[in-house]
Amino acid sequence: MARVNLLDKTTAPTEISQFFANGDPGPIPSSLANVADLTAVALPFIGRSLGPSTIPYRTKEIVILRASARLACRYCTQTHSVVALDAGLGLEEVAALRGERSIDSAFKEPSELALIAWTDVISDGAAPIGGEAMARLREHFSEAEVVEVTMTACTTILLNRYATALDLPVAEAHAGLLAEHGW
Repeated sequence: MARVNLLDKTTAPTEISQFFANGDPGPIPSSLANVADLTAVALPFIGRSLGPSTIPYRTKEIVILRASARLACRYCTQTHSVVALDAGLGLEEVAALRGERSIDSAFKEPSELALIAWTDVISDGAAPIGGEAMARLREHFSEAEVVEVTMTACTTILLNRYATALDLPVAEAHAGLLAEHGW
């Protein structure tokens, strides 16, 4: 059970009703709805950071799932295990990003290995970030792509801490699929 009320279309403030226009927007928007002015700025930022862009869907999901697993965010790891499958990642790749298999056994593309290494460095704490992971990333990604995948990782980390602090629930629809795969 979430540690705050998850608002819905009938209980959310009218000034943010657009976020509920298509039904249940999920636990993050439903919890943020408790503070309408924060919702109004946070959700567009989150949508832009994690949503469709010039970075391929698969690439973003590698970053999101890997960062979520490294930070042990139950909600984000479970939710994005399902989303990653939709983004075209295979079961072995998802398991590796979750830390259940070796990354090297599931991923062969140098660009994806560099992306995972960069995500790991960002996710692993407050220590200064050395140049080796950045050098590997720059071999495969443009300046704009480096900025975007870094912002994707950092936004994910913010949401990992938010979802963990508030103990947000995983959608029931995802729970069944996760159970099928032993997650």
